[in-house]
Amino acid sequence: MNDFDRTPHVLISGAGIAGLALALQLVRKGIRVTVVERADARRPGGQAVDLRGASREVAELMGIMVGIEQFRVHEEGIAYVGSGGRVFGRMSMADFDGEGAVAEIEIARGDLARVLLDALRTAADARPRLLDLRFGDRITAIAQDDAGADVEFEHAEAARFDIVVGADGVHSATRRLAFGPEEQFATYLGGYMAFFTLPTPSDLEPGWFALRFVPGATVGIRPDLDPTTSKAILTFRMDRDPALRGDRVAQEALIRARIAGAGWHAPAVLAALGEASDLYFDELVRIDVPDVANGRVVLLGDAASCGSPMTGQGTATALIGAHLLAAHLAATPDDAVGALRRYADDIAPFTERGKQIPGGGIERMVPASRIEGATLRALTGVMTSRLFRPLVRRMFAAGGADLSLPEIAVPVR
Repeated sequence: MNDFDRTPHVLISGAGIAGLALALQLVRKGIRVTVVERADARRPGGQAVDLRGASREVAELMGIMVGIEQFRVHEEGIAYVGSGGRVFGRMSMADFDGEGAVAEIEIARGDLARVLLDALRTAADARPRLLDLRFGDRITAIAQDDAGADVEFEHAEAARFDIVVGADGVHSATRRLAFGPEEQFATYLGGYMAFFTLPTPSDLEPGWFALRFVPGATVGIRPDLDPTTSKAILTFRMDRDPALRGDRVAQEALIRARIAGAGWHAPAVLAALGEASDLYFDELVRIDVPDVANGRVVLLGDAASCGSPMTGQGTATALIGAHLLAAHLAATPDDAVGALRRYADDIAPFTERGKQIPGGGIERMVPASRIEGATLRALTGVMTSRLFRPLVRRMFAAGGADLSLPEIAVPVR
């Protein structure tokens, strides 16, 4: 039996940030990886995500900062605007030393996935036979025993693996198959969010994420890598409506009804909605999985723990989790189940901190009425003042950027 035959074979469900980051590190460590992704190709677009603290350290350890810099979105901060576009409060990135709502390093989720995928393919070219990357397929069944897991797929033939990793997002099919139904782990947080690309309005202040409060919603326009385009970021405070899931017509109808009278650049946002090829629309939920390791199946990223996009910590937790899981598997390849248990212990502090929403829940972010809107506007003006900067800095630090990575000894192979 050669070294290749002795290394564990890891199946990763999901080629998002978490799955690609894990695959990259495992291949580099000489561990066989199969990645299955139900989409036919890498998903482009997505809102900007930030790297700070431990997540930035992981990116540096992975050697992907040069690639990230090529796609870095340069943001000055957040500007809070009224109906006519007049700014009544700012949270500058510089004033908060990159520790406020906008970090020093921001990159679109799709671009970060591209950086990771390029690095993964380069690593696989250097270490043949270690990577099997399949788009357009998904797991349909998992049956595990003490020695491994038998997995069935929608298209590929069934196969046996040593470890199965669910890195397939908030609505994880892997979690459903191996841990239980989504309802067992998901808590509705009182609203929905939508993201999509639109042409940049001509009078938008370059480099600033502009945000407007309206009753029941927020309307934001965020800078993109390409200055001719921007990202619309919409949040809706409302009761849960299961009929919206997967129904684009109903989603668009809701968006139009909610912001039709919002003023400012709402008409431009709505004009771009119908043609947007990258519309993301989903409910805001928190995912709590008490134990992310179940025998030879383990969860990573949003599948394991998610505080919703309101926390801004999903990508950070995914990168940190991928680093820890890869390190533990490489440290003890002959004790894969034990490695999953140690990963579960190490990631727990990061997931708990990462689920904390800065400033509170959606009730503190989206006004339900004009009166609440006026109150939120006044409070925003106070919180963005020089006097309150230390408090705001501490509020965003609560997301886990101040936690240190545990040291894991990985033998040289």
